[in-house]
Amino acid sequence: MRNTIIAGNWKMNTNRSSSIALADAIVDGLRAEHLGDNLDIVLCPPFVFIPLVGERIRGGRIRLGAQTMNNEPSGAFTGEVSGEMLRSVDCAYVIVGHSERRTMFAESDLDVCYRVNAAQEVGLSPIICVGETIVEREKGLMREVVERQVRTALDGILEFAARTCAIAYEPIWAIGTGENATPEQIEEAHGFIREIIGQIYTPEVAEDIPILYGGSMNAGNAASILARPGVDGGLIGGASLDAASFVSIVRAAASR
Repeated sequence: MRNTIIAGNWKMNTNRSSSIALADAIVDGLRAEHLGDNLDIVLCPPFVFIPLVGERIRGGRIRLGAQTMNNEPSGAFTGEVSGEMLRSVDCAYVIVGHSERRTMFAESDLDVCYRVNAAQEVGLSPIICVGETIVEREKGLMREVVERQVRTALDGILEFAARTCAIAYEPIWAIGTGENATPEQIEEAHGFIREIIGQIYTPEVAEDIPILYGGSMNAGNAASILARPGVDGGLIGGASLDAASFVSIVRAAASR
């Protein structure tokens, strides 16, 4: 049975004190919850706060993640962070190819592929983001775009390594807008992604890989989205900055 993953992407938010307070509040909120063995909870704070948050969650169910990484192991890459650096501060996950990285920082499909491979090499589990813009959806290109992104991201990843990946479907038009894809759109996209993974590997491998929804999931809609077939968790943006909202989403995932 594939795991459910609820990952909080704090993006460029919080400061030293608020990151500690947020982590503490999430830990406290989940302390009495019966979460089951197949639920992974991940916090992805800004780079500078990863060690601080790691101290607050140490010994519990929550795991550390990072928001991106460079594919190079070291070198003259000012401002960049390598996978080995992330592993050295106890990160288990890394988000790769988030739409904001693709659109704001010009990361290409090939860049995403390099990062996925580099993450695997150091033992990080990549959460690979794919999804279409509103223009691409209106032109009927969702399947073409998502298939290209999935196939390129997994290029060079062997079957055993693919099983440690997760895919996050994030329709770009639903991020930070308060608008969500319809249940039918979500099911179609998730089913299509699983179909593509099955073609790359086998249907059995595809059944083992979690596919998360990353389009403005919040406390109000989490239960209904997570109840849809093929939705194996969420990549949470704004709602992860509010402890009560994030705990509510985790609770919804645990009760599926």
